[in-house]
Amino acid sequence: MTIEGPRSRAKSRTTLAALLIAELVCALLFVGRAGPAPAGPQIAAPASLTTPTSRSTTQTLRDGRTVRLIGLGDRTAPLLRRISAQLDDAADAVTAFWGPNWPRAIAVVAAGTDAQFAAVGGGDTHTAATATGERIMFAPGAAEMDDPSLRIVLRHELFHYAARAATAVDAPRWLTEGVADFVARPPIPLSANADATIARGLPTDAELDGPQRSSAYDRAWWFTRFVADTYGIAALRDLYIRACGHGHPDLAFAMQQSLGGDPAEVLAAWRRWAKG
Repeated sequence: MTIEGPRSRAKSRTTLAALLIAELVCALLFVGRAGPAPAGPQIAAPASLTTPTSRSTTQTLRDGRTVRLIGLGDRTAPLLRRISAQLDDAADAVTAFWGPNWPRAIAVVAAGTDAQFAAVGGGDTHTAATATGERIMFAPGAAEMDDPSLRIVLRHELFHYAARAATAVDAPRWLTEGVADFVARPPIPLSANADATIARGLPTDAELDGPQRSSAYDRAWWFTRFVADTYGIAALRDLYIRACGHGHPDLAFAMQQSLGGDPAEVLAAWRRWAKG
């Protein structure tokens, strides 16, 4: 029996990631051959680059955007059909908040295995979907979500996809996640202990990744709801652009410019808002 050391395991993971990324690239090239060609120069995809396990369709949304729906495996079709049915409303929700200036072409990928999702999507077992500037990728487990939950996840990730080019890599994560949830989640009443939870302040990255991640995401979401309720949706969008954009200032300056108060003042108002 061979005992695999840390370097061997790292090499194996790197090799797996490279193979799965190559499969996804091939699938994307295959989709490029399957539907109407977008405007601009095109690179033909040789037949040898198609993958027998990939399935794809092209969908035009009512706002004119084109979505490539790619399944990495034969069992992803039901999930992609459910996503397809919700895409128009999801795009409308993103545009209602962000405005119409976001990518006209969207790639949505459904992973066939957890290994594909981890290697290509970068997600873990607690994550239903991820978004980059190139694609939105759903984990296999997303197929088990009910329609309202899938609606939230799709809108959340679609906002990340739409705002990616305008978002700095060092943007405050609690704000990027809170705004994505503001776009995605219905404004249900706050929970009974919301004011006590909000008293803990804005969530840290460690909290967003830790065992209390649900509570941390709620706090980020509740803050964005507070801003929209108190200052207006335009002020929330302005805060995102100022605090999360490339070359952004520190949070205190962004809050002062967008909301007219320093963080201490704004957070105190947030706590009062939570108490009703």
